[in-house]
Amino acid sequence: MTAPAQSAPPTLALVNVSKSFGAVRALQDVTLELHAGEVHALAGENGAGKSTVVKTFAGVHRPDAGEVRVDGAATAFGGPADAQAAGVAVIYQEPTLFPDLSVAENIFMGRQPRTGRLFSGRGRIDRRAMHAETARLFERLGVPLDPRQAARGLSIADQQVVEIAKAISRDARVLIMDEPTAALTGQEVARLFAVTRTLREQGCAVLFISHRLEEIFELCRRVTTLRDGGFVGTDLVADLTPDDLVRRMVGRDLDALYPKQDVTPGEVALKVRRLTREGAFTDVSFDVRRGEIVALAGLVGAGRSEVARALFGVDRWDAGSVEVDGRALPPGSPTAAMAAGLALVPEDRRQQGLVMDMSIERNIGLTQLKTLRRETGRGGLISRRVERDRAADWGLRLQLKYSRLSDAVGVLSGGNQQKVVLAKWLATEPAVLIVDEPTRGIDVGTKAEVHRLLSGLAARDLAVLMISSDLPEVLGMADRVLVMHEGRLTAEIPRADATEETVMAAATGRPGSGKAA
Repeated sequence: MTAPAQSAPPTLALVNVSKSFGAVRALQDVTLELHAGEVHALAGENGAGKSTVVKTFAGVHRPDAGEVRVDGAATAFGGPADAQAAGVAVIYQEPTLFPDLSVAENIFMGRQPRTGRLFSGRGRIDRRAMHAETARLFERLGVPLDPRQAARGLSIADQQVVEIAKAISRDARVLIMDEPTAALTGQEVARLFAVTRTLREQGCAVLFISHRLEEIFELCRRVTTLRDGGFVGTDLVADLTPDDLVRRMVGRDLDALYPKQDVTPGEVALKVRRLTREGAFTDVSFDVRRGEIVALAGLVGAGRSEVARALFGVDRWDAGSVEVDGRALPPGSPTAAMAAGLALVPEDRRQQGLVMDMSIERNIGLTQLKTLRRETGRGGLISRRVERDRAADWGLRLQLKYSRLSDAVGVLSGGNQQKVVLAKWLATEPAVLIVDEPTRGIDVGTKAEVHRLLSGLAARDLAVLMISSDLPEVLGMADRVLVMHEGRLTAEIPRADATEETVMAAATGRPGSGKAA
């Protein structure tokens, strides 16, 4: 069903827009209308054309065909400055503020209010007026931030609020929010949604982009779906189910988003006893058996990623012990962890999991340099053919989508980058795979593929420790759920007993939330 037309002309619109980059058609005949007082979602898999839409609205790209319209009139943005002048502002997932300047200085950079004229012809910066106006902006948004506070040290959520305040100070009428919740906690998401609703009530047109379907259904009135650069349709969110939206995005039914296979756990592969790292976590003990997927759940800051880093030897633990297949690991030695059969897919794939300027094939081969040298047999040199053949094999196994294996890994979509990280570590044939936020920032179709891969690995006798802040993912994929709160394990919950209520109770430290860990 297509959403009914609205009587007033849209504040900002694309009408039958097409855009190509060389031989690649990024957008084809796309129409998208943003109306005042409405939150409108843009949905699609990675590579569907969402970023091109954002950059076209922002004046970065000009359409090859079709029109950009402002208040119903055709407009040609010559660049981002023209889009800003028309009232368009983009809030990105990771804001770019000047860290050593105050919040107020960031908001009014280049536009600071001035006192009377001096000999130079420019007045001094009127800091009192700047701070007062910043305070009014935050009051309008319902957020208690200090205008004098330095930007350095602000959370991502607070930085996004500063960017929104900056947009409002420029009289923005259209706010484009590109994956704004990807790095936020549940509480921070709730606050961002409250700010967005306030802007909607004040007459802003908001374009909201997210891979989290539940956010689209909670916040948005209409949703436009793209697939492979093409326009699928615009619908009222109330007329859709999540399954309907998934079908529009991927062009098919997903067999299951959480295709967990039933397995009988085998021998203990990972044994952790009383592991402690001062200031991070205390007295952590658990086992992971072959064939199991064990989830490590909890709120952001509970210590889950810190435990993973310590297990792999990135950080040294102060007390306790770790064994992989009965082999004791020394603290602070990734080399020993790898040799024992431990692999870690880190939370931040771009900063910690990949070398972004390096090729796909070289990234996959980084964990197997000794093996590649041995297979090459040229006195320590590595044959590019051997490296490429190995990478091509893993690309086929994981259904990696790429143009050439020699391309930089940075050109891949987020989901395909995650597959490269997985390939890199699966190539080491580990006994235990630790995956930290395995599906963060990837689209629903690729998310299902990653879940199917993890389930298949467990069925082939691998032990999987999965750290995730996505509660449906935890409940859908885990055989057991371990929950952390303030650096301690507070509960161990079997799959049959795991619900959102029991997991969240343990994550917030409430008693009676499951078997004590």
